[in-house]
Amino acid sequence: TGYKIEVAVPGMCKDDFKIHLNKDGNLVIEMEKKDCGCKEKDNDKKECKYLRKEFSYTRFSQTLLLPENADKDGIEANVSNGILYVRIPKTTKEKVEEEKRVIEVK
Repeated sequence: TGYKIEVAVPGMCKDDFKIHLNKDGNLVIEMEKKDCGCKEKDNDKKECKYLRKEFSYTRFSQTLLLPENADKDGIEANVSNGILYVRIPKTTKEKVEEEKRVIEVK
C-alpha cells in the first residue's frame, strides 16, 4: 500500500511533465504545454487553421509535503487516458526510525 495522487491532464503526454523532489524533500509536480499542435511548414512558420482556439499555453505547478513514512526512492509516475498517476509507497517503521538522527549537544 501507499499514497496515490491523480491529476486530470487532458491532452498532455509524459514529456510535458517534470516531477522531482526539491531541496526540502517535497514532491514537486510541474506541467507545461507550449505546443499548439500545428504542423510546421518548410519555412519554419507554423500553419494553424482554427475556427476558435481557447488557449495555446498551459502551465501547472504543485508542491506536496510528503508524509514521514513516504518512500522517496520508490516514487513512480505515469500518464494514461488524460490522467497523471503518481504512486508513493510507504516505508516500514524500522526504516523511518533509521532515517531519524539524534543530534548530540556539545
